Amino acid sequence: MSAAKRNAGYRAAEEVEDGMVVGLGTGSTVFFAMERLGERITEDGLSIAGVPTSYQAAIRARRYGIPLTSLDEHPELDIAIDGADQVDPALHLIKGRGAALLREKCVCDAAQRAVIVVDGTKMVETLDAPVPVEVLPFAVEAVSRRLAALGADPVLREGVKKDGPVVTDNGNFIVDCSFGTIADPGRLETEIASIPGALECGLFCAYGKKITVIVGEETGCSVVSLH
Repeated sequence: MSAAKRNAGYRAAEEVEDGMVVGLGTGSTVFFAMERLGERITEDGLSIAGVPTSYQAAIRARRYGIPLTSLDEHPELDIAIDGADQVDPALHLIKGRGAALLREKCVCDAAQRAVIVVDGTKMVETLDAPVPVEVLPFAVEAVSRRLAALGADPVLREGVKKDGPVVTDNGNFIVDCSFGTIADPGRLETEIASIPGALECGLFCAYGKKITVIVGEETGCSVVSLH
């Protein structure tokens, strides 16, 4: 599996050209892309600036020698590299296992292109993974009730190495919502967005035309796009 992730990440890094401002997603496959970008900076003199989507991404980028900037300084990005929990044939995504979905969606929206790196297990015919929702702590119970009314089984995400709920880099909670098979992801994304206190969800349904998916395999990778 690590070879597949490395192949996808390294291939994505080759999409980056000199002078670009690059959105840097969060997750193990993206970190392979950062590793390769760091090599290109050192070996080839590649000049780029990265906009990290989380503290974890920023720490990893600095480790690889990638200069960082912000979305405030660069509200339009040349490219974003990110991962996904699931991808369907229309290139709808479920993201957010790393709890960085709000910043990831901001970066994806700001980018001219989005390169999504996954291994083959993430490609599915129909989205059915839990959908993370970033929720204002003040409204977590009210939002959870509204999510349940949409058909979800909402579960507040608990920390693994700390007691209590996961707290995002923005100071919010994550509610993981199992809907079963999601027949209309775009409609569900809109319905979740209409709930006061639901700040963002892990459905990414509006970006198919700008997305290129690089699917890593053990011996190489394949590329999927709608264009």
